[in-house]
Amino acid sequence: MELKKDSNAVSIDMLLIVHSEKRRAAQGTHSELQADPGALSQRRGGLQGVGNGIRRWQKFEGNDVHGSLAEKQHPQQTQVITSYDNQGTQLTVEVHPRDAMPQLLKKFSLAKCLQGDKNGNTRPRQPGAKDAHAYPWDRSSLKSMSLDLRQFEKLDTYASQVTVKSGLDELVSDLLQEAHTDLERVRVIWIWICHHIEYDVEAAQEKDRQAFKPTDILRTQKTNCDGYAGLFEKMCRIAGVQCMTVPGYSKGFGYQTGQSFSGEFDHAWNAVYLEGRWHLVDSTWGSGLVDSTTSKFTFLYNEFYFLTHPALFIEDHFPDNKNWQLLKPPQSLKQFESNMYHKSEFYNKGMLSAHPETSVIKTVNGKATVAVESRAPTLFMFMLNGKQEHGLLSLRKDGMKLDIYPPTVGTHKLQIFAKGNSDVYSSVLEYTVKCNYVDVGVRLPAELHQPVGPSWFSEQMGIVKPSHPDPIIHTSDGRCSVSFGVEEGVSVLASLHGDEGPITEETQRRYIFQLHREKRAELKVQLPQAGNTAGCREIYVMVLENANHSFYSYILKYKVNAQ
Repeated sequence: MELKKDSNAVSIDMLLIVHSEKRRAAQGTHSELQADPGALSQRRGGLQGVGNGIRRWQKFEGNDVHGSLAEKQHPQQTQVITSYDNQGTQLTVEVHPRDAMPQLLKKFSLAKCLQGDKNGNTRPRQPGAKDAHAYPWDRSSLKSMSLDLRQFEKLDTYASQVTVKSGLDELVSDLLQEAHTDLERVRVIWIWICHHIEYDVEAAQEKDRQAFKPTDILRTQKTNCDGYAGLFEKMCRIAGVQCMTVPGYSKGFGYQTGQSFSGEFDHAWNAVYLEGRWHLVDSTWGSGLVDSTTSKFTFLYNEFYFLTHPALFIEDHFPDNKNWQLLKPPQSLKQFESNMYHKSEFYNKGMLSAHPETSVIKTVNGKATVAVESRAPTLFMFMLNGKQEHGLLSLRKDGMKLDIYPPTVGTHKLQIFAKGNSDVYSSVLEYTVKCNYVDVGVRLPAELHQPVGPSWFSEQMGIVKPSHPDPIIHTSDGRCSVSFGVEEGVSVLASLHGDEGPITEETQRRYIFQLHREKRAELKVQLPQAGNTAGCREIYVMVLENANHSFYSYILKYKVNAQ
């Protein structure tokens, strides 16, 4: 027997071999365990039995998970006994059939994850200093522990396909068939709930929040956030993993940017104890989303809320007890209300930070600026009061910059969307913009296509080394010249646009000239005089890439200011 000790646990490597002539003695020992559930605890340093602690008897190959040792066990099944003493020490013993050869040097763990009170009752350890993560986020990982999600691919597929045959015990037992560590046990429970339990919108909107029993949830496969959290905790406890339900405030369905929180808590989630530390999960938000217009729930799995880094989790989850933030230093409710809310897609699509860091921003001289930093080149778009107007968005290799010019004094809603690696733009940020002054000298075309100016995207499409890196060109006499390199196989077409849209072809032939010199194109522009047409304020450069496209696409846009 080899003992290994650290500050949190003691591990024992044991090998017990019973020879054939000793089978009768071994059988007697096994019968003793069944007849006297307390015998093992008496011989193992005072580990408590069912009366004072927690004991779990699990059949690895059966359909039920029992809480008693007195059940008759199948002689060919491997069984596990788990017990805790009043100091929170966990002992797990694996019992093999008489004719089976156990895996050599099987390691068992004596881990302190429970605490005992003055009466000897055990309860999950409250979070402490070793559970806390530094705030703000250090950008190292979206998770609170090191994970390679590829290791879960087969396990996730298995868990998502498990069906309910009888009760909760049998369901957990079926899920654990492919789970061999506490992390894997938590994972299969998380995946099953996220793929099978639907959010009950009607129940969530009731004034008196209904308490859902696990048996009812399995029958209807619908519940509210309390039910999700309660079911997750119950299944984890059956699986032998310490889990807590955490109530608090959330920036979820119906949240308005900058709102205050008071009164009853509106959400619940979970904390699980893995590898000597508490971690956070939200299976409600991991399962899908509610459409704000139809109030209908849609299953849409979200990996972000599984073991989320606490410095990111705090952006939309504020627990009733600050210790469950798992942060150092913890955040106040006022900070939670005022801090910028980055939606989960913000991080899922590779965003790192946004400035300003507060959800409410004020214009300065009629303008507000927002900048986003990303890990990789990303496409963005925006909407101000539901329209893609009154702004100039320019792309950078590591993010974007957006200048907003609200058309009126007052409060405006700004939404920012990102595309990432998918074909769909997702909402990642929302700001409330307060404007107390309108700069009447700034006029942007109503049909201004975004983004504007040269970027990694225009380079990707074959437009390189532009003469004007800034998206705005200033001219005092209505004339300007723009040049850029054109890669082989790329055809370029330029056009003028004004306040009311495109200029007629006849006008464009008179006021925009396109020259090609070797691998470089130059555009010479003369803005039409007032009275000939609506004010020209935009140069569009369209690209036809012969190898891949049969139409011209807007690639590069400049805004022209005539002074």
